Amino acid sequence: MIAPHASSAPVPAPSVLGVRKAVVPAAGLGTRFLPATKATPKEMLPVVDKPAIQYVVEEAAAAGLDDVLMVTGRHKRAIEDHFDNAFELEQALAAKGDAVRLDAVRDPARLANIHHIRQGEPLGLGHAVLCARRHVGDQPFAVLLGDDLIDPRESLLGRMLDVRDHYSGSVVALMEVPPEQIPLYGCAAVEATAEDDVVRVTGLVEKPSRADAPSRYAVIGRYVLDPAVFDTLERTPPGRGGEIQLTDALQELAAGGTVHGVVFDGLRYDTGDKADYLRTVVRLACDRDDLGPEFVAWLKEFVAGLDSGTADGRRRHAA
Repeated sequence: MIAPHASSAPVPAPSVLGVRKAVVPAAGLGTRFLPATKATPKEMLPVVDKPAIQYVVEEAAAAGLDDVLMVTGRHKRAIEDHFDNAFELEQALAAKGDAVRLDAVRDPARLANIHHIRQGEPLGLGHAVLCARRHVGDQPFAVLLGDDLIDPRESLLGRMLDVRDHYSGSVVALMEVPPEQIPLYGCAAVEATAEDDVVRVTGLVEKPSRADAPSRYAVIGRYVLDPAVFDTLERTPPGRGGEIQLTDALQELAAGGTVHGVVFDGLRYDTGDKADYLRTVVRLACDRDDLGPEFVAWLKEFVAGLDSGTADGRRRHAA
């Protein structure tokens, strides 16, 4: 059994090999959250009081990645606006002396140097990454998917940058999942290394059946990629779903022995699924110093009312 990486230690300094750029694909249609995402990007759905994508950018910035490219699509202007200055709102808050909310409004624009490019057509994650080629150039870079939130107390991305420094090549984040969830993920075949939480990835399969899965190690939404992935993506044909799959390109690189994985069992929140999204909001709200005590007390009473099976109990704790 591979020992997973899970740590609440401080995030390490930026990697010595100069990984400074992050790519955040955000061009998906968000169909699982319709009708809410008809006019609002799914990445902008609030998780307590911040949009999901802000947590992702904060994670990149905390790991020392100060150049962030967002790959968006049509009807995603709200993402650009969120990470821009809001002069009128800032002026109004400043005039009222509301320093707390003023800082909250300014923070997104101060996290990193943030750039935007449109994917044009939703041709898959591999194509979204390929759209970043001109911006990234010949430098290694991180890819952070907006549906996956890593708890800020974890140091997964920092650990991945360390592994990239040590082994070069590309690094993926892996998490052991129950067999019934394997068809939802890319799945990795792995070999152990001298480090407990690091494996060499020998193969990757996009959303295999349980019978065809090489392991229970699923690829979650964090990557540190060598720029060689761009040439591979250029010649990668459309795969599952008619899309250009990043997994297929990494499979080719893995065959050359240049892909490693960090096995993670820390706190991860999947906001791409409705039930998991609700669990994420509840968990993060409970962890907040300003909201947690009051919210947890209410939640306990509410659950007790549900357990009693009485409609009166549900009504009593509805607000």
